[in-house]
Amino acid sequence: MIEKPLADLKPGESAEIVSLNGGEDFQSRLRAMGLAEGQTVRKLSRIRWGGPIVLLVNRAQVAVGRGMARKITVRVEDRDTAGGKAGEKGVEGDA
Repeated sequence: MIEKPLADLKPGESAEIVSLNGGEDFQSRLRAMGLAEGQTVRKLSRIRWGGPIVLLVNRAQVAVGRGMARKITVRVEDRDTAGGKAGEKGVEGDA
């Protein structure tokens, strides 16, 4: 599992929110939109040139600014170890 800012997700990528790194007002605003620790989100798109990031949260689309997205830490499954595929390659190479 890899932790990184929500802003760094690629479109179509899903992740679990680990922490909201801001003050009380920031956190309450995000929680009102359905963004809270433990919630799974999927990045739908981003608008170039500093525009908002569009997320899917609880079957609803939510847009957050890049600054806010940088303050949200998410956990993403590492693709190299997903499904044990990395370990299977090592076993095949030994045979």
